[in-house]
Amino acid sequence: MLTRKQHELLRFIHERLKESGVPPSFEEMKEALDLRSKSGIHRLITALEERGFIRRLPNRARALEVLKLPESVQPIRPTPARSFAPSVIEGSLGKRPVPTPAAAPVEDDGNRPIPVPVMGRIAAGTPISAIQSSSHTVTMPPEMLSTGEHYALEVRGDSMIEAGILDGDLALIRRCETAETGEIVVALIDEEEATLKRLRRKGASVALEAANPAYETRIFGPDRVRIQGRLVGLFRRY
Repeated sequence: MLTRKQHELLRFIHERLKESGVPPSFEEMKEALDLRSKSGIHRLITALEERGFIRRLPNRARALEVLKLPESVQPIRPTPARSFAPSVIEGSLGKRPVPTPAAAPVEDDGNRPIPVPVMGRIAAGTPISAIQSSSHTVTMPPEMLSTGEHYALEVRGDSMIEAGILDGDLALIRRCETAETGEIVVALIDEEEATLKRLRRKGASVALEAANPAYETRIFGPDRVRIQGRLVGLFRRY
């Protein structure tokens, strides 16, 4: 059972997607529902996601998909992907195969390079407003990958230089939604800004820490930051 505000927001998102194929911004949602702050929209989005009415597409700013409406439990056809979406990686792309004991014997391909999609650029300095769609793939040695989905990002900026991450490096990311304090992560801020920083937790707050004294540590409430992946490798061209 949805509340009136949840129902209004679901309808608004659905109608906007039908009209333009692009979900509304949090500011547009706030104005449409006559709310005072975006934090109310965050809570409504979370409630709709928990009830299975919508899905947030990982690593994409403003990316929402309506799965069903209150009148029907039938899934709604997903809207076309328009930007960064590592969740659409299927099959073995970006994944290290997991052996199954019951599988029929096949030729050992454990040393075969694995293709990983390059999903654009990530900010390690001045924020980059949007990450682009996958443009190509790179092959990675299987020993660099654990199980699960992986993708690569081109680093832009110098805020992580003391962690050995330089402008132009290619960061290998394992897709995940949680991380331990001290790990370097891809963080999505307010569903709009993606950045590569070291994660620190300070009570209920989340701190995104640079590895360059020229940059300040940024501190956010827990509802403003979503973890999109964890750094597991780094590649550099000379």
